[in-house]
Amino acid sequence: MVKEINLKPFRDFLRSEQIGGIILIFCVIISLTIANSNLGEAFETFLNTQIGFSNQNVQLNYSISLWINDGLMAIFFLLVGLEIKREIIEGELSSPKKAAMPIFAAIGGMLLPASVYALFNAGTPTVHGWGIPMATDIAFALGVISLLGKRVPASLKIFLAALAIADDLGAILVIAIFYTEELHWIQLLYSAGILALLITMNRFGVKKLFFYIIPGIFLWYFIHHSGIHATIAGVLLAFTIPTNPVKDTSPLEKLEHIIIWPVNFLIMPIFALANTNIQFENKMIEGLNSPLGLGIIFGLALGKPIGVTLFSWLSVKLGFAKLPNRANWKHIFGLSLLAGIGFTMSIFIALLSFSNPDYKVEAKFAILIASMLSGIAGYVFLNSLNNKETKKS
Repeated sequence: MVKEINLKPFRDFLRSEQIGGIILIFCVIISLTIANSNLGEAFETFLNTQIGFSNQNVQLNYSISLWINDGLMAIFFLLVGLEIKREIIEGELSSPKKAAMPIFAAIGGMLLPASVYALFNAGTPTVHGWGIPMATDIAFALGVISLLGKRVPASLKIFLAALAIADDLGAILVIAIFYTEELHWIQLLYSAGILALLITMNRFGVKKLFFYIIPGIFLWYFIHHSGIHATIAGVLLAFTIPTNPVKDTSPLEKLEHIIIWPVNFLIMPIFALANTNIQFENKMIEGLNSPLGLGIIFGLALGKPIGVTLFSWLSVKLGFAKLPNRANWKHIFGLSLLAGIGFTMSIFIALLSFSNPDYKVEAKFAILIASMLSGIAGYVFLNSLNNKETKKS
């Protein structure tokens, strides 16, 4: 009975991510339509509109685009952090045997794409974007695999979610370590003090979410001004929220339940609308042949499946893990193709990687193409695999 209750948050997460992935697809189509219509210029102007306030002591006057990418996305990363912590405490990452294969797969799915990108971009101004093809978009990947329904084992969906969560943790570390330009130590000191307060409250058993959320807002503010990307505040806050491995609903699960729907059905669609408004131009096709375009496409569509499959095989061969229930290596390869859907996280890292707007647009277009190729290839492969297995039986 306890085990059944512990699995419920994960099932709720899967369902919301699947539907959220389908909504994201529609938002991408809408955003691309707007960008390539008469409304494109007005929409771009709207995104650059400054809102907020500032004075001698407080600076909170930013463009709508920055509020989305640094503000709303911090809430997304809060959810990701909550999911990672819950899975470590009581879920698919809670024991070495459970965690080994998703973690190995995630490591391979980060190292190989980054290496492929670096090979194409070595010695070029775009080499700094090596983190772009490392990411997997949980919502899109689960959205595509959900379209297959019962044609794939349920354990494969759980494995994909665990892989994407471990992958997100890697992406968070990459953003924090490699995409921080200039540090402001006073702001970091304030951030450290707030984080220490949050950890202390956790240690003393404080369970009211209010006492975590209010300091968390200040944590976001000071991290934002410290030079580290503000979204990291969401992850740090998540790791201080109390949880437990038993059936009683914890503060972490309460907060996750509160924000999971706004994140998947409001924040992520808004992010997609704001960041895929790509105006198609002829030179974009040429850009796909540039080191930047080739690095992203081959990194996501080729490096990801090779890395995920190879490192998954190594984890089993070395005796650290075993294949998911009712799954075989063909299933793992099909799933590894879906891991090449970088979309949201890849675009996010691309925005951090480049100041040149041409590089940003080129990267977004390459990510869009690579994610589409990966999604279609993964769906077709897994669907055809199911058809073959059905005929045999």
